[in-house]
Amino acid sequence: MPLLTMFDKQLQLRMGQANVKRWVDDILPLLTDDDPLGVDGFATHHLSLEEGPKAYATFQAKEDNMIKTLLRP
Repeated sequence: MPLLTMFDKQLQLRMGQANVKRWVDDILPLLTDDDPLGVDGFATHHLSLEEGPKAYATFQAKEDNMIKTLLRP
């Protein structure tokens, strides 16, 4: 990393560690439920995994009011 250039541009680097082990037991049930964290309600489209490439193209073109898509295997 060019530290002198970073210093001249007044960039700041910050680091830390996530306290993951402390929260695993609380968070894991939220992720393994049938409707994890209620994300099904946010999805505008529910498609099969095979429709994934078409979904990416539709999202990128901002067509069909696609905001959030859930791909199911």
